[in-house]
Amino acid sequence: MAEHLGDRVARLRRLADLTQEGLAERSGVSVDVVRKLEQRRKHSARLPTLHALSRGLGVELTALLGDPPGVPSNGEADPPQLVAVRRAIMPPLFAPPPEPNGAERLSLALLRREIADGWTLYHDAEFGRLMDALPGIITDARLAAAVGTADERAAGQAALGKALQLGGHLAIRLGKTDLALSALERAMNAASDSSDPLLAPMISNSVAWNYQRQNRLDDAEHLAVYAADGVEKDHGSTAEGLRVWGGLIMSAATSAARSGDYDTANDMMTTAENATRRLATLPPPADGKMVSVFSRSSVRIERVRLAVQHARPEEALSLAKGMRLSADTPPSWRTWLLLDVARAHTDLGNAEGAVKALTRLREIAPGWMRHHTLAVAIVSDLWAGPSRPAGLRQLAEFLGVAA
Repeated sequence: MAEHLGDRVARLRRLADLTQEGLAERSGVSVDVVRKLEQRRKHSARLPTLHALSRGLGVELTALLGDPPGVPSNGEADPPQLVAVRRAIMPPLFAPPPEPNGAERLSLALLRREIADGWTLYHDAEFGRLMDALPGIITDARLAAAVGTADERAAGQAALGKALQLGGHLAIRLGKTDLALSALERAMNAASDSSDPLLAPMISNSVAWNYQRQNRLDDAEHLAVYAADGVEKDHGSTAEGLRVWGGLIMSAATSAARSGDYDTANDMMTTAENATRRLATLPPPADGKMVSVFSRSSVRIERVRLAVQHARPEEALSLAKGMRLSADTPPSWRTWLLLDVARAHTDLGNAEGAVKALTRLREIAPGWMRHHTLAVAIVSDLWAGPSRPAGLRQLAEFLGVAA
């Protein structure tokens, strides 16, 4: 089972040579919260609290977060899969340029399909399979960016930018934020030489997410707002532009919320949700998998998440009630929604509602759930609670919570 959040806090606090009182003072989090976490009387903490603790400890947020791990995070050497991904993202200096071999070169249409399939693996949390496929995807894209006519090379650079952006997202999920930033910087360079004017702002959104993981919340918010302003000015009349703009506004709202400014975040999210109505009046994107995720469903899912993180469970459940998810909502977003609904029910003392949401989560994403420390924390809270509704024991045994 994954390391308990309280154990991580205690270990990092000792490394920083801080007492519990010292950590509370440096982070602005009450010493009671620190003590309950370290004593395992509290199994989880909200994201604003985690950001504050990570600032007090002088570590990145990734040191405390519990995303589903794709590789071991126990200090051991990187597995060969990740070594291959790292090499693909950062090839050797002075390496010879790719050889144009017509037999091996993919058509642009096939290359884009290959990249779209990679993004599908990512959204399905199939990180192991994605690590196997990604080096080849990046290699194919590098070749496409290096050969052909000027227009073909520009289209190849667009494909390379999306492939490297995918590498950046994978690295963030694996807790490798420096590798992620390297991938995204290379993606931005490809975007500047590409045929896609929206690629740079989409990559900016990814960089903002990486900044969030590094606890650089102000940098993340400012970058997202700056990029959104540019997209609104130059591309706000197209569905592609609106989706990229909306994704950036959601990112800025998330940064504001994690900084503790829920009102500003909620205003941004409301503005974004209102803007989704315009999508129905515009021609759809030619390839939705290659553009930012933005729909009424995605905005509402993010609003539920922010409400849960700011101890507003009634508001979260009200936002989630009757939600009809659009067909293009990625599976990873659906799993997050179920996890947040379970958390809201738990906060309200409704163990039955929480178990129902968690059981559904187990049905659709068992691997993701098994490795996610927030899911483990919620089940641990329920298992330690006054009532154990039907289905809870199966969940507790599945996650290793029940003795």
